[in-house]
Amino acid sequence: MNKEMIIPVALRTIGLEAESVAGLKSFINDDFVKAVETIAVCKGRLIVSGIGKSAVIAKKIVATLNSTGTPAMFMHAADAIHGDIGIIQQEDVVIIISKSGSSPEIKVLV
Repeated sequence: MNKEMIIPVALRTIGLEAESVAGLKSFINDDFVKAVETIAVCKGRLIVSGIGKSAVIAKKIVATLNSTGTPAMFMHAADAIHGDIGIIQQEDVVIIISKSGSSPEIKVLV
């Protein structure tokens, strides 16, 4: 690759990412407010779960939350439905991440 190829690809990528971030505006609604309020008053831990690529993203979110002072823990969805769900306490808040929401493990977990 040379400079003439790299710069246009980089600029296109940044443009696509900017459009994607701007598109998030449509998701800022009452459900978003409720989620933020629920997390803000959580007296327990924030448990983040997912399966597949969503599990990878969940782990990254947990790492960020812990490093910014929010007690968080990752729980793999498959492990949760095979007994690990017992670690969730009454005061915890659970976030389940899924691309489709239709994987069998996610359906059982919900």
